[in-house]
Amino acid sequence: MELDPEALELRERYAVMISLIVPRPIAWVSTISPDGVPNLAPFSFFTGITAKPMSVCFAPVNNRDGREKDSLVNARATGQFVVNLATEANAAAINQSSADYPYGVSEFEKVGLTPLPSVKVRPPRVKESPAQMECQLLRVVTIGEGPLAGNLVIGKVVHLSIADALWNGGQPRHQDLKAIGRMEGSWYARTGDAFELPRPSSVAKPPKS
Repeated sequence: MELDPEALELRERYAVMISLIVPRPIAWVSTISPDGVPNLAPFSFFTGITAKPMSVCFAPVNNRDGREKDSLVNARATGQFVVNLATEANAAAINQSSADYPYGVSEFEKVGLTPLPSVKVRPPRVKESPAQMECQLLRVVTIGEGPLAGNLVIGKVVHLSIADALWNGGQPRHQDLKAIGRMEGSWYARTGDAFELPRPSSVAKPPKS
């Protein structure tokens, strides 16, 4: 099958992307409105960028009517956000927090989660998450306009909170974190079925002919 992205409908393009880019880690992003109302939503277009400075990014796409997601609106307005790690224990709550609540409604209250004061930023952390990254907004890169257009939100990590049970001498293990990822449609993935391949110490020699 050969496909021209421009020949596909927007939702078809999105469906192909989330089917091929798997598994995707989940940024459970908490923000706060200028009026002080906390917001919480999951985003699976998410990754780390670099350790110098320690930075991460997530990409909220616009709603189907072209409106920006509440998380983006708040991050722009306050210049801050928190990435809470998504785990098996919180899967149902993460899914519920993705519901389309009106702006100004706190997902913390609707889902029954505990807002925990952050150390260096205004948006609260999710107490039920075992690790949180407090971020200062560096920039927003807008890609496209209208429905399903993207916005790359880049933040500098200014503080980390990691549960003692995960710390493991400075090397948290996936076996303890039990993170989850997104697949296509309504599917999620666990990280329990992992395998290890040590990096090669030198460039591999080509096989003899």
